Amino acid sequence: MVAGEFLPEQHVLPDSTPDGIVTEANTDDDSGYKELSNGSVHIILDPKVLEQELPPPDEKEAMLPAEHNNDALETRLYWRRFSVLAVFSLYSLVNAFQWIQYSIITNIFMEYYEVSSIMIDWLSVVYMVAYVPLIFPATWLLDKKGLRMTALLGAGLNALGAWVKCASVGPNLFWVTMTAQIICSVAQVFILGLPSRIASVWFGPKEVSTACATAVLGNQLGVAIGFLLPPVLVPNTADDKDLMGHNISIMFYGTAGISTLLFLLTIFVIKDRPPLPPSKAQAVLSTGPDEDYSYKRSIINLFRSKPFILLLISYGIMTGSFYSVSTLLNQMIITYYPGEELNTGRIGLTLVVAGMFGSILCGVWLDRTKSYKLTTLIVYVLSFIGMVVFTFTLNAGYLLVIFFTAGALGFFMTGYLPIGFEFGVEITYPESEGTSSGLLNAFAQVFGIIFTLIQGKLTTDYGPLSGNIFLCAWILLGIFLTALIKSDLKRNDVNVGNTNKAQAVPTELPSDKASSDVKLETSSSPRETSI
Repeated sequence: MVAGEFLPEQHVLPDSTPDGIVTEANTDDDSGYKELSNGSVHIILDPKVLEQELPPPDEKEAMLPAEHNNDALETRLYWRRFSVLAVFSLYSLVNAFQWIQYSIITNIFMEYYEVSSIMIDWLSVVYMVAYVPLIFPATWLLDKKGLRMTALLGAGLNALGAWVKCASVGPNLFWVTMTAQIICSVAQVFILGLPSRIASVWFGPKEVSTACATAVLGNQLGVAIGFLLPPVLVPNTADDKDLMGHNISIMFYGTAGISTLLFLLTIFVIKDRPPLPPSKAQAVLSTGPDEDYSYKRSIINLFRSKPFILLLISYGIMTGSFYSVSTLLNQMIITYYPGEELNTGRIGLTLVVAGMFGSILCGVWLDRTKSYKLTTLIVYVLSFIGMVVFTFTLNAGYLLVIFFTAGALGFFMTGYLPIGFEFGVEITYPESEGTSSGLLNAFAQVFGIIFTLIQGKLTTDYGPLSGNIFLCAWILLGIFLTALIKSDLKRNDVNVGNTNKAQAVPTELPSDKASSDVKLETSSSPRETSI
């Protein structure tokens, strides 16, 4: 119907004749109907009515499901959330330990398996290579089958890979340990994307960033233990390969036992979601029909978001740099400080433990301030400064200096990881947390592969200095990309009840448009519409 209103004084239409022709009604000039003839209806409209601003259409049509009833949504926090977070963090820890346990004692495994350093590097790189093609089916599984199924696959494959490693103790069984590492790398695909999902579906809006940081913390702690324990459990006994093999088997069997226990705990503890959602943002999503969700459409929406694309690249640069430094740390330190395998592990421990504190502090800061972009940019700049200082003090001849610079680098570089996850969830809401986190991790793995291989080649051919300068240049580029990201905190807007930011599309009056049935005529006098 055309915009406007009938005048209050209206008359009932006269009866039609049998042949369908409407006869003229006896009305005076002030009536609502001017003339009825030849099948046409002339309606006089009050010009003041058309001058009034049209009311916006019902905003329910433009909002997320149940957003219009935001205040009535029921939310609740459950104590079980801490058990879910703890179990996940622990088996993520073991998976990260299995990633780095070879690289930190590269020279020892080279001696035991009689292979080159590049083959030992591939035991780390395979984690990154496996992630890229498997991330899409893994995030699809998370969205379709839920958190519990994904967690069981991650914990189960992690335990299976650990037991296969126990069968690889033998100088001629390098292919078995590579197979086991491939299994563990597949398990990682079902682990790395879960921190933001667990935080979102189990924790409230005032603790979600801290919970995500804690979940990431488990993975970082695993890397830290992976730097510390292997040099202690497997000392360099090049003159006694049997003793070396015995020490390696102790490390492998211990890892397998712990992984199996954590798999059993995963079965009993981790559930898809609590009975009631923890936040309004989750309550809004939970009221939408599942059949409306399309994984393909979600991926397309994410790649159409310019802020998210910029975050993908900048996150990949930072996290890929961390992966490269962690993988090649042994080779960098041993180049300048031969025979310091134990201190190399301690330096790696310092790097990651400092990053764990950085992660928690950044998570608490984000929960209090919600200043995602500013925090991301500051941490990125400080990571670049830390990398530059680490690069040019590595050959200073003082291990104590390396401990300090590695700690500073780790505090900011590792502390960036949960910030990137949470920033990604905020700017892509209401898209799935698992999908956005999975894509961030995929880009991190791609950059990690490229950086590790290139930096490893530069380190071998020209020394650690050239390899580290290569990383510094990329991190500087990441700063500029981060500065270009537009900060739109969509999830936070829903949690605080700011759901009316989207403006309804205005409805326009038709002007000078004709159709087969309707024609609008305007004048300064009472406006007449012919139908």
